[in-house]
Amino acid sequence: MRIITGTARGKRLSPPDGRDVRPTPERVKEGIFSALQFDIEGRRVLDLFAGSGQLGLEALSRGAESAVFVDASDTSVKNIKKNIEITGLGDKARVFHTDYAAFAAASRDTFDIVFIDPPYSAGLLMPAVKATLPLMSDYGTIVCEHPPEITPEQAVGAFSVDRFYRYGKVIITVYRKGEI
Repeated sequence: MRIITGTARGKRLSPPDGRDVRPTPERVKEGIFSALQFDIEGRRVLDLFAGSGQLGLEALSRGAESAVFVDASDTSVKNIKKNIEITGLGDKARVFHTDYAAFAAASRDTFDIVFIDPPYSAGLLMPAVKATLPLMSDYGTIVCEHPPEITPEQAVGAFSVDRFYRYGKVIITVYRKGEI
């Protein structure tokens, strides 16, 4: 795992420990950021189920204003903090050691881009999307990573599916707010 481009380009990230974390493959990460390339600069990012933190860190490296990393795992939180240190992006990053629902219920922040990549078998994708809706800015984007056997809802609140991408056994679904 590495940062693809931006201020931390080429920095090698600490891989996650154990089998509980499934890092986003580099090819998928490249696709996500290709789709978002003009939407990142100056944006506030939320990385839910952050794991290693690589999606939020990639966004920071590419010019995002700030990133919040949320994960309930002790191991993941330690790894996220280590990767923030490796990239030198700590002045723009905050880490929360909690689950997505508790974070969403307590947060008063607003986000422009949210990355949601829950454990595939946990059934948390749509509950997490719905929990983040009150935290989204007027022109927000929600990026979900999931397997093909999960079919996300076409519309959730003021958000609807803008597009989706398939990378082998990984699907990226992008929700945008408002008229598409």
